[in-house]
Amino acid sequence: MSVVRRIARPLLAAAVINEGVTALRSKEAAAELAEGFGARLARPLGIEETHTDVVVRANAGVQIAGGLLLATGRFPRLAAAALALSLAGTTIARDSFWAAQSQDVPAKQARFVADLGLLGGVLLAAVDTAGRPSVGWRARRAARKAADKASEIAPW
Repeated sequence: MSVVRRIARPLLAAAVINEGVTALRSKEAAAELAEGFGARLARPLGIEETHTDVVVRANAGVQIAGGLLLATGRFPRLAAAALALSLAGTTIARDSFWAAQSQDVPAKQARFVADLGLLGGVLLAAVDTAGRPSVGWRARRAARKAADKASEIAPW
């Protein structure tokens, strides 16, 4: 693992872990934000009741666990992908500056842009192969080798 990855992953993970811990510490505030977003999301799906406290705890768990996995280099791409999904929902629910009152707009807009930067970081971590070939490349290579071997055995 390169030195940059060894430093960057824990730094990126620290911000996400902090988000998760903060959500657990202030469950009421997080649940209030999630309630509005959950209701808007559930209505078109025909869901009557949203259990926002469960959603908040699950999201915080994903952020903490995913952050720890990313920081330690265990399943970093999978962890980063889970964090990207978690952050996308959190960013929309918490930082919806377009629906805020006029005095809240600058703060929410600044937080939204910062969260977009964090989301960009975890998206980059999700596609980082650490210099190794991707799974898709390895699969195509294996298929090509198998096809070559098959044509040697049965040349039709």
